[in-house]
Amino acid sequence: MRRVRPDRLPGNQGHPGIRTRSVTHPAPAEGRPLPDSLYAETARPAVPTPPLTGEIRVGTALIGGGFTGLSAALHLAEAGHAVAVLEANAPGWGASGRNGGQVNPGLKTLPSEVERDFGPERGARLAHAAWNAPDLVFDLVERHGIACAAARGGTLRAATSDDQIPALRQLTDECRARGGDVEWLDDAAIAARTGTGHYRAALLDRRGGQINPLGLARGMAQAAIGHGAQIFGGTRALSLRRDDGCWRIGTRNGAVRADRVVFATNGYADRLWNRLRRTVVPASSAIVATAPLPSDIRARILPAREVLYELGEITTYYRIDDAGRLLIGGRSSLAERSGPDAFPFLQRHALMLWPFLHDVQWTHGWNGHVAVTLDHYPHWHEPMPGIIACVGYNGRGVAMATLLGREIARRALGATTEDILLPPSPIRPIPFHAAWPLGVTARIIQGRLTDRLSRLRG
Repeated sequence: MRRVRPDRLPGNQGHPGIRTRSVTHPAPAEGRPLPDSLYAETARPAVPTPPLTGEIRVGTALIGGGFTGLSAALHLAEAGHAVAVLEANAPGWGASGRNGGQVNPGLKTLPSEVERDFGPERGARLAHAAWNAPDLVFDLVERHGIACAAARGGTLRAATSDDQIPALRQLTDECRARGGDVEWLDDAAIAARTGTGHYRAALLDRRGGQINPLGLARGMAQAAIGHGAQIFGGTRALSLRRDDGCWRIGTRNGAVRADRVVFATNGYADRLWNRLRRTVVPASSAIVATAPLPSDIRARILPAREVLYELGEITTYYRIDDAGRLLIGGRSSLAERSGPDAFPFLQRHALMLWPFLHDVQWTHGWNGHVAVTLDHYPHWHEPMPGIIACVGYNGRGVAMATLLGREIARRALGATTEDILLPPSPIRPIPFHAAWPLGVTARIIQGRLTDRLSRLRG
């Protein structure tokens, strides 16, 4: 099929290039089944989200059915706003339904750095909201009765070498000074909580916790629909243009007319808005899971149901779920894979931490894409009236995407750009974006070597 060069949107001269896309273009498949994962087997059933047929009119159309789009839809629908979500596959199909299930407080940067980068007033608001973002997630779970195996045991940030301790101390002090419920753990204390002597120290932030992420996404979808939102699965946005005073999104079998359009695609952005796609680096995160552990082993590894992620160049993270399974994850290649033996480096890491797991059965393995930004902040874009994009959670998506979905709803309901947490920023595609997947792979290899050397020195 001949590829048709898309045209710029009318009136978009000088703006970052959202382009119309002809429905005759080849496009990625839609309506794909969920990848094999533990979550796909154990999450609550999906709410029906049939594809769009015909044409509808709403106030806000959201492209993407992950946590950003679902949170925005839920908050808008609760306010009585007419909203539709277009999801190419099913709610939670992307990273929102495949991630490590950790509800972590905060951003990649220190609170003081956030305040420096965004100014004392806005930076303080953003830092406070980000470090307390798990409150919103667990409030939604409780308020809407979402079955997602939620537990709030806290988040452990664990130092794997001595040279990580000063920065971790600083974060502890800054969180404490800003009212955070945090505790410093020395090497003996963190060993007692994790069952391994691998860590030099840790910060316990009791605001964190865990969920079954696919269950959370499906529960958000059900709650949004219950308040009047329309969610269409198997419905990829194929074209976008300004038409008769509103935006028109074309799909395979229908269209949505809306006053505003929100791109909530994160690591799964496609070429409908190519410049947006090139502002983030896709990185793959893989997870492997065991069968339920014997009770004596469960009593040794995170018995209080904390979640943990390791500090270092390449993050490894893990938790024990409600059935007593160990889920451990880390960076992987971008190619989608599945199966318990698909990511042997994660099994090796687990055996390094806990040699007594040598007879444990590994039952599942899967991966998915997260979106990384070069400055480690989420990016909010409003290149023209009625167009919003929010992408780039850098591995903090469960809490931050839910929080910024609420901010999207506030903006759609009339909040000014000064009132929302993130200021709109210019769209700046990353130079040589096509080469970044190779760079990410090389960075993973280099980071693992650096972490090993650092542990040897520590």
